[in-house]
Parts: sequence; C-alpha cells; structure tokens
Amino acid sequence: MTFDQLLSAVRADEELVIPPSWGQGRASFGGLVAALMFDRMEHLVSAGRPMRSLQVSFVGPVEPGVGATFEAEILREGKAVSQVQGRILQGGEPRLVCLASFGGDRQSAVQVDALPAPGCEPVEQCQALPYIPGVTPDFTQHIEMRWAFGHMPFSGKGGREMGGWMQFRETPESFSDAHIVALIDAWPPAVLPHLSGPAPASSLSWALDIVHPRPALEPGDWLLYKASIDQAGAGYGHTQAGIWTASGELVALSRQTVTVFG
Repeated sequence: MTFDQLLSAVRADEELVIPPSWGQGRASFGGLVAALMFDRMEHLVSAGRPMRSLQVSFVGPVEPGVGATFEAEILREGKAVSQVQGRILQGGEPRLVCLASFGGDRQSAVQVDALPAPGCEPVEQCQALPYIPGVTPDFTQHIEMRWAFGHMPFSGKGGREMGGWMQFRETPESFSDAHIVALIDAWPPAVLPHLSGPAPASSLSWALDIVHPRPALEPGDWLLYKASIDQAGAGYGHTQAGIWTASGELVALSRQTVTVFG
C-alpha cells in the first residue's frame, strides 16, 4: 500500500493493518504512524487552522500486520487555537500518543525572517540510500533519501550532523502536512554514525513545528533535511533539525529524543 492508500484507510475510520513493507525493525515506521494519526486529528479541526506544533510519544511499537485503532478528540477549541489529542491502540494498549496545536493567523507586529537553508550539493550529485532487503529498513522502499551531510550510520566516523534530500518514491497525489510529517522522520538518528556496527535505536519522543504560511509544495518535490546533535550519552541522544524546500524556504523544525544501544 502507498502512503496515500493508507491515508484513505484511516480516513474511512476502519481498523488499519499496516503492511510489513512499512516496517522498521519490529515496529511500523514511526513517521508513517505519526503522520496517519496527525491526519486523523487534522480532520477534526475547523478550516483555516493549520497545525503549528505536534508532540509525539512513541509509547510502544505499532506492529505491522496487526490491527491498529486510531482515536482522536478535541481537548479545547478556542478563538484562534484548537488543541487535539490522538492515540493509536493495539490490543487495547496505547502504542502512540500525541498532542497537536492548530492555530489560525493572528495580527502581530513581530516579523523575523527564517534562517537561510544550509548550502549543499544538488540532489543529482548526492549519494542515494538504496533500499536493500534485509539491510535497510523496509519502509525505505517507499521513501528515497540522498545523503548530503555527515557520515553514514554505523560507520564509526562520528560527527554532529546528518541529512540530505528526501521524497516519496511513489509520487503522491498531493503534498499535505501529513506527507511532510512522514518524510521528516525518515532519516535515521543522527547519533548512528558514532557506532561502528549495527545496534538498535528508536525515537522516544518527537516535537515538530510546521512553519506557516507554509511554502507551496508540489507532488514529487524534494525536501532538504539537516539534523544536528545537541548532546548524547547514557543511551540517549538529543537532536534538532530543519527542513527546507529546494529553493531554500523553511518548512518545519524538528526535535527528537532517541534511545540508542551499543
């Protein structure tokens, strides 16, 4: 199933079985499940209130091949901002819990331009991360990444930065905020180049802000992602990232806490 097909299934309010092709180890790809939950939450909110901030807690693995239920409710709808909660359940237990703030524009004298996008090589000159069955995560058969910053995971070369270009391999029908959410989480944790061999790592929590007015995006557009490590130790890493269009417009800001072993 493509990402758009999975979106349609969630919107039909049916129990969803995520196929193994969207797997990431023993779990479903975190960006996918967060994006599907976000889309369900977004459809509860009044028009004209885009998502400003999303906080995700990965309570447990959303297992592929097992039915999952998506629940969402509005906690408060104020004059300008709506607060929404979402949960994914499997076997009656929460596997993902998130809160999102949706807000319309306000009048304000404050106007500060975004920091410029980092310079990097164009997409066609960057190394592709291929999908290799049994080696790379299963979900990478749906999302393409081109390396532009930092070293490869498990190279043992360290560094603080990681990232590059990203897009869906199957061009979506549109480019919604849900598509952005899914793409942003595709990159592996920026701490993995510090390891010299494969070791388990996963997101513990994720905070994502989408900048509005959001730059216009067309299906098939590439986005640029660059993450940096703030600190890592004792089995946890703390990273932040920016996401830009190919023309350098800021799209989103991301922060993650990841668990890493090895």
